[in-house]
Amino acid sequence: MKLNILFINDVHGYLAPHPELFYNETGEVVETVGGYERIAGLVEAIRNDNPNTLLFDGGDTLHGTKPLVDSQGEAIIPILNSIKLDALIGHWDFGYGPERLQEISEHLTFPILGCNVYNEDGSSFLNPTMMYEKGGVKIGVIGICAMIVDKVMPEKMGKGLKFTSGVDEVPQHIKSLKAQGADVIVLLSHNGFPQDVALLEQVEGVDICLSAHTHNRIYKPLMINGARIVQCGCHGSFMGKFTLEIEKNTIKNYAYELIKIDSSLPKSEKIDVLVEKVLKPYQNIGTVVLGRTDTILHRYNTINSTMDSFLLNAIANATKTDIAFSNGWRYGAPIFGDITENDLYNIAPMNPPVSTVEMTGTEIKEMLEENLERTFCKDPFGQMGGYVKRVLGLQINMRIENPNGHRIQEIYYEGSHLNLEEIYKVSFVTTQGVAKKYGKNRKEHHMKAVDAMKSYLKKTPIYTPEKVVSFRLV
Repeated sequence: MKLNILFINDVHGYLAPHPELFYNETGEVVETVGGYERIAGLVEAIRNDNPNTLLFDGGDTLHGTKPLVDSQGEAIIPILNSIKLDALIGHWDFGYGPERLQEISEHLTFPILGCNVYNEDGSSFLNPTMMYEKGGVKIGVIGICAMIVDKVMPEKMGKGLKFTSGVDEVPQHIKSLKAQGADVIVLLSHNGFPQDVALLEQVEGVDICLSAHTHNRIYKPLMINGARIVQCGCHGSFMGKFTLEIEKNTIKNYAYELIKIDSSLPKSEKIDVLVEKVLKPYQNIGTVVLGRTDTILHRYNTINSTMDSFLLNAIANATKTDIAFSNGWRYGAPIFGDITENDLYNIAPMNPPVSTVEMTGTEIKEMLEENLERTFCKDPFGQMGGYVKRVLGLQINMRIENPNGHRIQEIYYEGSHLNLEEIYKVSFVTTQGVAKKYGKNRKEHHMKAVDAMKSYLKKTPIYTPEKVVSFRLV
């Protein structure tokens, strides 16, 4: 019997084909890929060839672009139901709060799984597992939602919930699923690739691990403790396809392909119509040009980001500050050439208010050290964020290999060492930019991020990122 397991992850609300970053011998290049009509067309072709097919989504699905944020996830429901997902897990999917996620779940034709998400009374918030049967073979699936939701994400996302790593729960569910007759065990996890590898090293019995959160493009599965683990980039630009050959309820052979979702693939006309219906009210913001960049603006680098350099210049301009911070978000399609209002919403889909706070030099250093530890912690389960925090106005010399609290060698501000005793007024967006525990006289300004970027483009219609980056490896 041949079993296909298909996988997408971290689509972040990109419903239609969009720019995506790739690399060649010259460096960075942009191609147009993705789109649910092409994902659906490929899935339909595979299902027609082999009805014994399962399709899983690794989460970051209900949030990320303006149509989804405006509708609090509702806009994508008909699309997801039409492509007939088999299960979903979550991270930014909790972005509208747990109650809203439950409301959305009631309208989905497939489950949202999470063995590591608990209510305050200790009961499970989501179904931990599901059992599927294809061609007489039973496939047990265990879901893990992002363990960081209640730790470093905006408070409303995990209100009333507790998230664990899943390390303790997964072995119990493997045992239970096998007792129910599962022949194949699939782990669907949004903890991140390093975290999932660490979990698999501790747990026996997983056959396939479908990993999400860290946007890795893995072309060949890694074998960890008997499990094959993959991850499929982001924004729906890729889909993973496992082909398992199963004899006598045992996996005898496997093949894997990471498929680029490009124009060579068939389109689903039904999904194309659904996508167009969602996007029609937003056509104008995608056509009116507000500015231009001749440099690719993106978030695909761990340490520095041309896209966030633009965002930080805008909020610094709006608040008349020299230093600015934002979170090291991973999502957001690259921008090259014309800049539209839709591009600005892709940078900051929740359109948070611009804020300022007064911080000492010591607090700035402590905050940056904390962030570096959360990015590069030697224990994968201590890695709590996206990429390194984005910074404007400072130059930080750092060594990744140093111990926690000692990675930063020097911080320069206006050509001199940052004065640790001095107080600096800084700007930021969201508590992921500057957590509430840091600073005094925190003020939320009337201008929001998108308007700040619009205002900045009026002043600087052709944007070129600074040549001097904020973080330097020394």
